[in-house]
Amino acid sequence: MDAAEFRRRGKEMVDLIADYLENIEQRPVYPDVEPGYLRSLIPEEAPEEPDTYEDVVKDIERVIMPGVTHWHSPYFYAYFPTANSFPAMLADMLSGAIGCIGFSWAASPACTELETVMMDWLGKMLKLPEDFIAGTHGQGGGVIQGTASEATLVALLAARSRAVRMILASDPQRPETGITSKLVAYSSDQAHCSVERAGMIAGVRMKKIPTEQSDKYAVQGETLRRMIQEDKAAGLIPFYFCATLGTTPSCAFDHITELGPICNAEKIWMHIDAAYAGSSFICPEFRPLLNGIEFADSFNFNPHKWLLVNFDCSTMWVRKRSDLIGAFKMDPLYLKHDHQESGRYFYTDNSLFRSLKMWFVFRMYGLKGLQDYIRKHVELAKEFESLVRADQRFEISADVVLGLVCFRLKGSNEVNETLLKRINNGRKIHLVPCQLSGQFVLRFAVCARTTESRHIREAWRLITQLAEEVIQAGLDQEL
Repeated sequence: MDAAEFRRRGKEMVDLIADYLENIEQRPVYPDVEPGYLRSLIPEEAPEEPDTYEDVVKDIERVIMPGVTHWHSPYFYAYFPTANSFPAMLADMLSGAIGCIGFSWAASPACTELETVMMDWLGKMLKLPEDFIAGTHGQGGGVIQGTASEATLVALLAARSRAVRMILASDPQRPETGITSKLVAYSSDQAHCSVERAGMIAGVRMKKIPTEQSDKYAVQGETLRRMIQEDKAAGLIPFYFCATLGTTPSCAFDHITELGPICNAEKIWMHIDAAYAGSSFICPEFRPLLNGIEFADSFNFNPHKWLLVNFDCSTMWVRKRSDLIGAFKMDPLYLKHDHQESGRYFYTDNSLFRSLKMWFVFRMYGLKGLQDYIRKHVELAKEFESLVRADQRFEISADVVLGLVCFRLKGSNEVNETLLKRINNGRKIHLVPCQLSGQFVLRFAVCARTTESRHIREAWRLITQLAEEVIQAGLDQEL
């Protein structure tokens, strides 16, 4: 393919993408295929001779689309959103074309510098403390990771490194293995499974802090304090706590204004995972949910979830960039350059040109446009909540704070499992469950950029219709 054909095919692909997104709600949101469906549709080996572009494009509909779950359908209400916008897609094209790998400032200065500035822009939208902004007198700054899972792991490894250095500074003869074997980290029992997995990768024990429905599934300060004291009495070394703002099951918020001072007093690294909810903090009415950020050592959320920046783009800030540099810095000769000691450009060893997507989206939507988008999703969730509350057969299972509604049919877990199975088997809308206080709960997350009130009402109509069928089937069995 030469440049002339690329121009032609590129325009065709833009049309294909625009047509797909404009008509996406006409497709079943969830695929009707079985595992292994694709293998029989394509050859066992790559072709010896090149295929034509026309043949490849034909196979998109024949091979790929039958197995696609349409995350950007306005009838997709599962998990959490994954961001999608035309400005971000265009920026992704440009990033792919430039194709630089910004493992250092010298490898591509624009890549490193735009990322640093975009992280400052976003940090200022969130009203983060100046300690987290690179373009100030602070010692911190932001860096783009691939996912919140990566950010959690990076923070955990940096915390482990810092804890070991601190102990060795006061006790140089102590063997490092004797320190790491006693390290203990903490997270909520509502935290994402990636937090526990980070502990496994780092080789440290991770303890789950129990939460209660009466506390809105939030970690309480006294509970953390008690666990820390018990572990210290047992000879363990508490060193890391991952607080969650907007948990995956129910969008619960840990009390970081209570938890932060405890962590600071105990010299425990506090990382804040706000993967989904963090985008909402650009709105003044939701910014109080981030109160306590001043106590954190690191903070992360995913613009690729809810801020119209396509995957991947997970933004992470640290209070002291030296903590990350100290944990991960490698200095081979082939990476050395004249400006590597510049204080503002740091730890970009794995950087791609993802900041271009932020630059396009922030400029073409503006802060007001992004705020309007967040508020619209929250309003749609509140609309769904009101529909649930108006139907006496259903109940709300957790506070509706942002764009997630946790609800269920009054009755047994089995009844709700049956309802969810019927919903998803119909392939008109798609939901996933969670478990709260031993109850099987349905999660309804407003996800797609194009979701409107009519989609919410159509989804509710379908849910109530299927609920009536489930209830009637149960009554028939009793008879």
